[in-house]
Amino acid sequence: MTMRSRPPTVVQQRTAKPTPVLFLFVILSIALLLSVTTAQQHEDGEAAASSSANLEPHPDPNEEDYPGMVYVGRLDGEGKRMGFDVDNGIKYIFGTSFDTTHKKILESDLHHNEHYGPDVEHDVPDRSRGKTREQVLHEKRRGELDLSQGPKPFGWFEEHPLDGGATPPRVVYIEPFFIDIAPVTNKEYGKFVRATYYETEAEKFGWSFVLSSFLQELGESAEVDPEAEDWVAVDRAYWRNPEGPGTSYKYREHHPVVHVSHRDAAEYCKWIGKRLPGEREWEAAARAGHYGPNNRTLFIWGEEQTVDVAKEYANLWGAGAFPWENLAEDGWRATSPVKTFKPNALGLYDMTGNVWEWMRGGKHKARIVRGGSYVDSLDGNFNHAATLGARATLHGTTTTGNVGFRCVKAPKRRVEHHWVYENEEGGGAQLVMEDANGNQQYATQQQRARGLDLEEEGDDDDEFYDEDIDHDPTQPRPDEKRGRKKVVKPRTRTSDEL
Repeated sequence: MTMRSRPPTVVQQRTAKPTPVLFLFVILSIALLLSVTTAQQHEDGEAAASSSANLEPHPDPNEEDYPGMVYVGRLDGEGKRMGFDVDNGIKYIFGTSFDTTHKKILESDLHHNEHYGPDVEHDVPDRSRGKTREQVLHEKRRGELDLSQGPKPFGWFEEHPLDGGATPPRVVYIEPFFIDIAPVTNKEYGKFVRATYYETEAEKFGWSFVLSSFLQELGESAEVDPEAEDWVAVDRAYWRNPEGPGTSYKYREHHPVVHVSHRDAAEYCKWIGKRLPGEREWEAAARAGHYGPNNRTLFIWGEEQTVDVAKEYANLWGAGAFPWENLAEDGWRATSPVKTFKPNALGLYDMTGNVWEWMRGGKHKARIVRGGSYVDSLDGNFNHAATLGARATLHGTTTTGNVGFRCVKAPKRRVEHHWVYENEEGGGAQLVMEDANGNQQYATQQQRARGLDLEEEGDDDDEFYDEDIDHDPTQPRPDEKRGRKKVVKPRTRTSDEL
């Protein structure tokens, strides 16, 4: 008899039938997981909302004005100032007007794309062409390096031979600012000197440069500037005595102050709560909306290169031979009172002519001045051509009868804070406190002990510590009490401008 194998039982072929209790357990587990996830997301959302709510909104720039200053920044369709919650700076073509390569720049390069975030590079307009920041910076740096002539030193600046402006022209970006409508006058500078007992560098050195044609006697032993032989070093010449002993500023109180060095100008701006302008800021204000390749002009009044037109807008030398023949077509042989000539489209006076103006930045041996002065010409036949791109460099201690300055001020912004940690015993990095104006103060040991918030010993950051891990002695140890101070978060900006 043939034996057949016994078929496997049903129990061996299938799993156990799930019970209602198991179903209930699975459903409850899923519900609990979803509730925890939802609660966590809700907490994260509340934390983010709380964090953003703690940040105060930026002040409205339309509510901020200063006497004698003009706002330079982007405006909306109604002519109102755009706030800092959007890109409210200005793009324009910076550099000499004699170089016609600016016509090859596209209008699209000047457009502001509504693109924000930590990777936005405002100084690189090519981001609108779909390139990454790294690609644009690489091309920019590689293009500036001329291998045929060797590497250029830091601060190298290619100047146009007529007006000294940057060549070739290029697109730059500047943030909004306020600028004085006119250069600082003798009267205004006198208030600063009387209030602070400040002594200018011309007074300390005991001499300053004066134009030779302004002197009644010019001895054979007179010392002149080796790079400008028409300027003579006159003893005891300074801002009160513009041409030396026997002369006075009394009848020139509304003329631009002269015989001030770069430091003298910066000290005045600091005293009054302002600062010197950057040259890109200054040129943006001087061009007054003529920023693109199609409306860019050579002078503040346009393209007319005649003395008859120029005398209405700027105090220049004129048609006479420099330095002994000044026909005074504009009514002045030397400096003129501010606001004598017509302003530009923004209402700014003397952006061309009268006096050169000190700029922020540069190097001590090559500080930047912009704007030209009363000794400059229209075409650059002698001295500099008084164009919107006119630029020169002077030693920081230079004082002369045709260099002055004006000040600028940044609009108010939201103040942001962050925590700075330090060891309780004073080891590690020194705590630096910074106020809203950017002034830094190093806290003493008593101030740190009194003003710092000490963390609890059981804090999560200090709970675990491995003795075998190498530790940076300049930083607080995780197993120590650490003090922390809420300080103003510094604003860091990157720019290739000196």
